Amino acid sequence: MDYARSDPAGGAEQLVTTKIVIAGGLGVGKTTMIGAISEIRPLRTEEVFTDRGVGVDDIAGVEDKATTTVALDFGRITIHEALVLYLLGTPGQQRFWFMWDELALGALGAIVTADTRRLTNCFPAIDYFEHRGTPFIVGVNCFDGAARYKPEDIRIALDLDPEVPVVLFDARERESVKHVLITVVEHVLGRASAKRGRGDVPASRM
Repeated sequence: MDYARSDPAGGAEQLVTTKIVIAGGLGVGKTTMIGAISEIRPLRTEEVFTDRGVGVDDIAGVEDKATTTVALDFGRITIHEALVLYLLGTPGQQRFWFMWDELALGALGAIVTADTRRLTNCFPAIDYFEHRGTPFIVGVNCFDGAARYKPEDIRIALDLDPEVPVVLFDARERESVKHVLITVVEHVLGRASAKRGRGDVPASRM
């Protein structure tokens, strides 16, 4: 688990800063999500779709999308006075997946963003974080007009382990996105506590 602590004067609670990776397929709402919650002006690397993506990028279901992230999105949110999260959104196209290793390095946890109309598009991100052993949750962005499903039905469809949280949210709404971020932090802390209880991780490491 990678984090940094400040060195405050007096008896104030120490500040912890860490990063959360937001991944998922093309057009699932990663950029919108970071823009809705970030307390700073988000860094975006969006470019207009060009002919280079024809026959390469899978834009099924998002044919009207004009721009796409080509490197990363970056934002920051203070969860409370002792915890600041840096948010890194990954590019969704397969030709940019080589960047995921760098973006995920040292991350506290991850959010796999899903769209029920194109649910299979989040499988690569799920497989990636499972392979790395990175704690993650699935955030289902509830698009207007999309069918609504219960979290447990989505869990079954994605073949997720029972302990992986599935959260329904609206990427445009700040409080909804904040709930997703709190869920991933709680999930990470819960896993860490369980490992300490089993003696897998010394308490001094967390």
